[in-house]
Amino acid sequence: MTTTAQNKMRPVDELINKTDSGWTLVKDWIKSAKNKVEILAVDTVKAKDALYKIQVTTRSPMGAVVYMTGGLLIDDGWIRILGSGNAKLGRTLPDWNKGKSFKEFGEIPSFLLIADDAVGGLYLLNGGGLGKDFGKIYYFSPDNLEYESLDITYTEFLQFCFNNDLDKFYKGNLVDKMERRSFKVRRRQSF
Repeated sequence: MTTTAQNKMRPVDELINKTDSGWTLVKDWIKSAKNKVEILAVDTVKAKDALYKIQVTTRSPMGAVVYMTGGLLIDDGWIRILGSGNAKLGRTLPDWNKGKSFKEFGEIPSFLLIADDAVGGLYLLNGGGLGKDFGKIYYFSPDNLEYESLDITYTEFLQFCFNNDLDKFYKGNLVDKMERRSFKVRRRQSF
Protein backbone atom coordinates (compact mmCIF):
# COMPACT_ATOMS: atom_id res chain seq x y z
CA MET A 1 0.00 0.00 0.00
CA THR A 2 1.29 3.44 -0.89
CA THR A 3 0.22 6.67 0.71
CA THR A 4 0.41 10.16 -0.59
CA ALA A 5 1.59 13.01 1.60
CA GLN A 6 -1.22 15.48 1.62
CA ASN A 7 -1.79 18.54 3.75
CA LYS A 8 -5.14 19.80 4.88
CA MET A 9 -6.20 22.44 2.36
CA ARG A 10 -6.71 25.86 3.95
CA PRO A 11 -9.76 27.85 2.85
CA VAL A 12 -9.00 30.62 0.38
CA ASP A 13 -9.99 33.31 2.90
CA GLU A 14 -7.09 32.18 5.12
CA LEU A 15 -4.68 32.58 2.20
CA ILE A 16 -5.65 36.17 1.39
CA ASN A 17 -3.76 38.68 3.51
CA LYS A 18 -5.43 42.07 3.14
CA THR A 19 -3.11 44.05 5.40
CA ASP A 20 0.30 42.76 4.33
CA SER A 21 0.06 41.71 0.69
CA GLY A 22 3.10 40.82 -1.38
CA TRP A 23 1.40 42.58 -4.29
CA THR A 24 2.47 45.97 -2.91
CA LEU A 25 6.12 44.94 -3.33
CA VAL A 26 5.59 43.34 -6.74
CA LYS A 27 3.77 46.43 -8.07
CA ASP A 28 6.62 48.66 -6.91
CA TRP A 29 9.16 46.40 -8.62
CA ILE A 30 7.12 46.47 -11.83
CA LYS A 31 6.88 50.28 -11.76
CA SER A 32 10.67 50.56 -11.63
CA ALA A 33 11.40 47.61 -13.96
CA LYS A 34 13.96 48.05 -16.74
CA ASN A 35 12.29 45.35 -18.89
CA LYS A 36 8.76 45.63 -20.20
CA VAL A 37 6.28 43.91 -17.87
CA GLU A 38 2.67 43.32 -18.88
CA ILE A 39 0.27 42.48 -16.06
CA LEU A 40 -2.43 40.21 -17.44
CA ALA A 41 -5.95 40.94 -16.25
CA VAL A 42 -7.26 38.75 -13.48
CA ASP A 43 -10.60 36.99 -13.17
CA THR A 44 -11.34 37.04 -9.43
CA VAL A 45 -13.16 33.69 -9.46
CA LYS A 46 -10.25 32.00 -11.24
CA ALA A 47 -7.78 33.79 -8.98
CA LYS A 48 -9.44 32.46 -5.82
CA ASP A 49 -9.55 28.96 -7.32
CA ALA A 50 -5.86 29.09 -8.30
CA LEU A 51 -4.82 30.44 -4.90
CA TYR A 52 -6.79 27.73 -3.13
CA LYS A 53 -5.24 25.01 -5.31
CA ILE A 54 -1.68 26.23 -4.85
CA GLN A 55 -2.09 26.95 -1.11
CA VAL A 56 0.29 29.92 -0.99
CA THR A 57 -0.65 33.09 0.88
CA THR A 58 -0.89 36.47 -0.81
CA ARG A 59 1.67 37.73 1.68
CA SER A 60 4.30 36.08 -0.53
CA PRO A 61 5.15 37.44 -3.99
CA MET A 62 4.12 34.10 -5.58
CA GLY A 63 0.72 34.12 -3.89
CA ALA A 64 0.29 37.77 -4.84
CA VAL A 65 1.11 37.08 -8.51
CA VAL A 66 -1.33 34.15 -8.59
CA TYR A 67 -4.12 36.09 -6.87
CA MET A 68 -3.66 39.53 -8.45
CA THR A 69 -2.73 38.62 -12.03
CA GLY A 70 -3.62 36.32 -14.86
CA GLY A 71 0.15 36.12 -15.24
CA LEU A 72 3.04 38.38 -16.18
CA LEU A 73 4.53 38.74 -19.65
CA ILE A 74 8.13 39.89 -19.58
CA ASP A 75 9.75 41.58 -22.57
CA ASP A 76 6.74 41.17 -24.91
CA GLY A 77 6.10 37.63 -23.73
CA TRP A 78 9.65 36.33 -23.96
CA ILE A 79 9.23 35.05 -20.39
CA ARG A 80 5.76 34.12 -19.16
CA ILE A 81 5.29 33.99 -15.39
CA LEU A 82 2.27 31.97 -14.35
CA GLY A 83 -0.59 33.46 -12.37
CA SER A 84 -4.27 32.55 -12.37
CA GLY A 85 -4.63 32.39 -16.16
CA ASN A 86 -5.73 34.75 -18.88
CA ALA A 87 -6.63 34.53 -22.59
CA LYS A 88 -3.02 35.53 -23.40
CA LEU A 89 -1.65 32.91 -21.01
CA GLY A 90 -4.08 30.03 -20.92
CA ARG A 91 -2.62 28.10 -18.01
CA THR A 92 -2.58 28.67 -14.28
CA LEU A 93 0.27 27.96 -11.90
CA PRO A 94 -1.53 25.13 -10.06
CA ASP A 95 -3.19 23.55 -13.08
CA TRP A 96 0.02 23.53 -15.12
CA ASN A 97 1.77 21.65 -12.32
CA LYS A 98 -0.92 19.05 -11.63
CA GLY A 99 0.25 15.73 -13.01
CA LYS A 100 3.82 16.99 -13.35
CA SER A 101 4.98 17.97 -9.87
CA PHE A 102 2.06 16.52 -7.88
CA LYS A 103 -0.91 14.25 -8.52
CA GLU A 104 -3.60 15.93 -6.43
CA PHE A 105 -4.04 19.46 -5.13
CA GLY A 106 -2.87 19.67 -1.53
CA GLU A 107 0.18 17.45 -2.03
CA ILE A 108 3.55 18.98 -1.36
CA PRO A 109 5.30 19.25 -4.75
CA SER A 110 8.93 18.33 -5.30
CA PHE A 111 9.12 21.33 -7.68
CA LEU A 112 6.80 23.91 -9.22
CA LEU A 113 6.84 25.06 -12.82
CA ILE A 114 6.55 28.83 -12.39
CA ALA A 115 7.38 30.25 -15.83
CA ASP A 116 8.51 29.41 -19.33
CA ASP A 117 10.13 31.25 -22.21
CA ALA A 118 9.74 31.62 -25.94
CA VAL A 119 12.46 29.07 -26.77
CA GLY A 120 10.93 26.28 -24.69
CA GLY A 121 12.88 26.78 -21.50
CA LEU A 122 11.22 26.20 -18.15
CA TYR A 123 11.71 27.92 -14.81
CA LEU A 124 11.11 25.72 -11.77
CA LEU A 125 10.99 26.36 -8.04
CA ASN A 126 12.80 23.57 -6.20
CA GLY A 127 10.65 21.88 -3.57
CA GLY A 128 13.40 19.38 -2.83
CA GLY A 129 13.18 17.27 -5.98
CA LEU A 130 15.94 19.08 -7.86
CA GLY A 131 18.59 19.32 -5.17
CA LYS A 132 19.27 20.34 -1.61
CA ASP A 133 18.80 24.04 -2.35
CA PHE A 134 15.11 24.08 -1.41
CA GLY A 135 13.32 27.26 -2.55
CA LYS A 136 15.78 28.09 -5.33
CA ILE A 137 14.92 28.53 -9.01
CA TYR A 138 16.20 26.23 -11.74
CA TYR A 139 16.19 26.77 -15.49
CA PHE A 140 15.55 23.77 -17.72
CA SER A 141 17.34 24.69 -20.91
CA PRO A 142 16.19 23.30 -24.26
CA ASP A 143 19.86 23.47 -25.37
CA ASN A 144 21.21 20.78 -23.13
CA LEU A 145 18.05 19.38 -21.49
CA GLU A 146 19.53 19.89 -18.04
CA TYR A 147 18.33 21.64 -14.91
CA GLU A 148 20.62 24.56 -14.14
CA SER A 149 20.44 26.16 -10.71
CA LEU A 150 20.14 29.94 -10.92
CA ASP A 151 20.78 30.17 -7.16
CA ILE A 152 17.95 32.68 -6.69
CA THR A 153 14.60 32.58 -4.88
CA TYR A 154 11.18 33.28 -6.44
CA THR A 155 11.39 36.90 -5.26
CA GLU A 156 14.85 37.26 -6.81
CA PHE A 157 13.54 35.57 -9.98
CA LEU A 158 10.89 38.27 -10.35
CA GLN A 159 13.54 40.95 -9.94
CA PHE A 160 15.77 39.09 -12.43
CA CYS A 161 12.93 39.13 -14.98
CA PHE A 162 12.12 42.77 -14.33
CA ASN A 163 15.66 44.17 -14.37
CA ASN A 164 18.31 41.85 -15.82
CA ASP A 165 19.78 42.02 -19.30
CA LEU A 166 17.83 39.16 -20.86
CA ASP A 167 19.91 39.30 -24.05
CA LYS A 168 22.98 38.54 -21.96
CA PHE A 169 21.25 35.70 -20.07
CA TYR A 170 20.04 34.03 -23.28
CA LYS A 171 23.23 34.61 -25.29
CA GLY A 172 24.41 31.22 -26.49
CA ASN A 173 21.14 29.51 -25.46
CA LEU A 174 19.59 28.58 -28.80
CA VAL A 175 18.97 32.20 -29.45
CA ASP A 176 21.04 35.27 -29.94
CA LYS A 177 20.19 38.95 -29.73
CA MET A 178 18.91 39.12 -33.32
CA GLU A 179 16.50 36.23 -32.76
CA ARG A 180 15.18 37.87 -29.59
CA ARG A 181 14.65 41.15 -31.42
CA SER A 182 12.85 39.34 -34.24
CA PHE A 183 10.60 37.61 -31.68
CA LYS A 184 9.78 40.91 -29.99
CA VAL A 185 8.85 42.54 -33.31
CA ARG A 186 6.57 39.60 -34.22
CA ARG A 187 4.92 39.68 -30.76
CA ARG A 188 4.22 43.41 -30.98
CA GLN A 189 2.63 42.96 -34.40
CA SER A 190 0.40 40.13 -33.15
CA PHE A 191 -1.24 42.27 -30.41
